[in-house]
Amino acid sequence: MRATEFTCNSTVHVKDIMTGYQDILQNIKSLQHSKLSYIELLQEEVKRNRDKKSEEDGDDSSHPASRPPSTSAQNHQFTAPYSIPQALAVSASLGGQAMSPELAVSLRTVLFGNTFHIFNYEWKKSFFKFREPFSEMAYALETERGGACAVQMVVQAHIIKYLLFNRSADSDCTIQSMVTVGEMEQRKALAAALTDILWAAGEEQTVTVCLVTSERCFTPHLNYKLDSFTERLQLFTFKKKEEARAFIYEHIQCFREEGSHGIILFLYSLIFSRTIDRIQTDLDCTTTQLLHLRFGNFVCRQALINLLLTGRATPHVFNGTSHNKEQDKPLYGVLTRSNVGYLLWNRDQVNHAQLPQVGSMLKTPKLPIWVCNINGTYSVLFGTNCSLLSDWKMEHLFQLYFYNGQPTQLNTTTLSIDTHSHHWEADNSDIQGDPEKKFPSLEMTIRTKWEGAVIDWNGTVPFF
Repeated sequence: MRATEFTCNSTVHVKDIMTGYQDILQNIKSLQHSKLSYIELLQEEVKRNRDKKSEEDGDDSSHPASRPPSTSAQNHQFTAPYSIPQALAVSASLGGQAMSPELAVSLRTVLFGNTFHIFNYEWKKSFFKFREPFSEMAYALETERGGACAVQMVVQAHIIKYLLFNRSADSDCTIQSMVTVGEMEQRKALAAALTDILWAAGEEQTVTVCLVTSERCFTPHLNYKLDSFTERLQLFTFKKKEEARAFIYEHIQCFREEGSHGIILFLYSLIFSRTIDRIQTDLDCTTTQLLHLRFGNFVCRQALINLLLTGRATPHVFNGTSHNKEQDKPLYGVLTRSNVGYLLWNRDQVNHAQLPQVGSMLKTPKLPIWVCNINGTYSVLFGTNCSLLSDWKMEHLFQLYFYNGQPTQLNTTTLSIDTHSHHWEADNSDIQGDPEKKFPSLEMTIRTKWEGAVIDWNGTVPFF
């Protein structure tokens, strides 16, 4: 009797083992026919475990059992780290050109110099965020310290340009007119600023706008690091500036909403508006890509700053073209005046006699607005008198306004500039060594444009 029971139990056990093997083989076959990537398979496993845990934690009445979702449904529901919210992704049927693997490789290379680097969290979380509408700082973008700050502050300069000089003819060019800005006007100003920069990069002939769709456009090659963002791009090209501006305004949430990756989207749009071929022609032997790694973060090279300011990715701040005697190759600087200028001051470079001399093309722009690079931190300096740089008599005594991009600045700083009294030279003659022992970096930056100027902070404690 026991032998018979043992035989029956053994037979049942063998059948169970065989059934288990058959299930495993069936799973392997299904995986072989599946087109899912390894990452997607892991995502499926995470989803199954999460659903299983939910069923175990809840009772049958509050958590009814549901059929596992299909593979395509899982792909749509899965949210990668720092991914764009579904509401900020446009439809693939909108009519853009889908990103190709070849174009993605070229884009990655011109940015980082290789295809394995991707934007870090600091870049991915950055977008164009305005301060409170109808407030003292309603015109201002709120920035964070990091590589994306340079891009934000150039856009900030163009927002100021629009609000002061490009609105309706009956609007006042005063600092007071910039505090009456509501949310709709903020949207218009941002759309106009982005369009102006892209139009200049496209040589005033084309604008290319990059937006993200809900589905991936291509499967990356093995030598390309997936970022779950670039692979979903659609490119929209416009031949007329006003059409581009209207399109950007219609999709402005893709640049100004949290989670939008708005700074990266705009940077991609800038590169494709200029075209990668033109950028490679703009660069010289000193610069091969637009970003470089410093202290664990990707920061903008001067070529990218110049691309944002002038429409050309030339690597230097001097006027025209120079020559590298050691390598017998040309060095490319700034060829024309742009609407927004650039001022540079760096204490360490001054101490080592390495501060690049900014040429007059950037120091004297068409409008009194400057992006300032002060000790590696970006800010904006501007005036409201559009004749300041075209009438020398206006430069004797005038006012400038300063914004450093930080939320801690609650009011726009007003500076009175006196270029005629020469008190600064008299006061400075008694100082041995570094004049920054007495004068703030912002003042030294202003004096790179107006040598010997006296700066009055009008009661504000100097903070920069």
